[in-house]
Amino acid sequence: MDNKKLLGKRIKEIRKSKKYTQEQLSEMVGIETSSLSGIESGRFFPSLHVLDKISGVLKVELVEFFKFSTVDIPKDLDNEILKIIKNQDKNNKQLIYKLLNSAFTITGS
Repeated sequence: MDNKKLLGKRIKEIRKSKKYTQEQLSEMVGIETSSLSGIESGRFFPSLHVLDKISGVLKVELVEFFKFSTVDIPKDLDNEILKIIKNQDKNNKQLIYKLLNSAFTITGS
């Protein structure tokens, strides 16, 4: 299964666990129901901005959307990560920071 499908499946799983319909969640996030359907079916990736909004409505950390184990890891991981970050605008870099900080911050420190 590719990353878009894994991400979509995870968002759908969390949405259902919170007892929201696609219509309810899309309205609260401010996107079309067809857009949320496309995200959940893995037809396309959401922007980081939309992911951040979805995580806020569902009251979950961004990292929760990426807790799947079958992601393909590139051989040159460090350079691939840096390339992805370098190509983002300032808003996306801030969201990436929040995601990484949330994922790797040790509580109680």
